[in-house]
Amino acid sequence: MTAAPDERLAAAADSTLYCCWAAAYPAYETRSIPLGAHNTASPRLALRWLREQTRNVTDQLDAAYAQPGRHWLTDEPEHERALAYLTEGTAYQLTLHDENTRYVLVAYPPGVTS
Repeated sequence: MTAAPDERLAAAADSTLYCCWAAAYPAYETRSIPLGAHNTASPRLALRWLREQTRNVTDQLDAAYAQPGRHWLTDEPEHERALAYLTEGTAYQLTLHDENTRYVLVAYPPGVTS
């Protein structure tokens, strides 16, 4: 059985998208908690999604734990590095944490699996 033309087009379109996701990993639990996922057409839009999600996570953390995320939000050289990684075909990951949970935010280019 072959895929219908619409299905093949959808699969081809998906292979050109940058994939982004965020998840929380509570300590002492075996399952992660999805915080969101998004597909986008460019590395710049993937970085924008990472910034939005980082802002959402840091807004919910105590000040001391939010500081690394807040610093990342204003770190333009790091943003340029993330764009370079994504443009060159390498995934980019940001990890934040508090006393009980690790927050992982990832963007990866087409053809790369997380």
